[in-house]
Amino acid sequence: MKNKIIIVNKEDNLIGTKKRGTLSKDDIYRVSALWITDSKSKILLARRHRNKKHHPRMWGPAVAGTVDEGETYQGNIIKEAQEELGLKNISPKLGPKLETKGEYHHFTQWYFLKIDKESNEFIIQKDEVEEIKWWDKEELLTELKRYPEKFLPKMKKYLELFH
Repeated sequence: MKNKIIIVNKEDNLIGTKKRGTLSKDDIYRVSALWITDSKSKILLARRHRNKKHHPRMWGPAVAGTVDEGETYQGNIIKEAQEELGLKNISPKLGPKLETKGEYHHFTQWYFLKIDKESNEFIIQKDEVEEIKWWDKEELLTELKRYPEKFLPKMKKYLELFH
């Protein structure tokens, strides 16, 4: 059974729910996302699985997920971090909430987490994440400039805002 997604109005107030896969262009939904860095200021990014409906195989934040009925932004990001990367008992810091309009319309509540782990210490959920990688800011900027199609459309904006 598919979970229902929370639908909100332009002020991010709950107005209903819909089954996954049934959203219309007019629906606004909620997403939570986690920006992970380490003590050396490297950024952990995840490559989305090739079977994902939205932005398959693109590099994006280490963890992100659509908020389901009965969840809060924070509850969702803690659940997603455990499912996608095997992170337990985390206390992410609250970041900004951004509205994304375009092909998809949603509010993204960002969270921040600083953690020192090697890539191979994470337990990746293979049907969500193809791979993860620690990026140094200069390397990421170079790749974004050379191969923007490999990254989520807003990745440069996120890097400017959060790093």
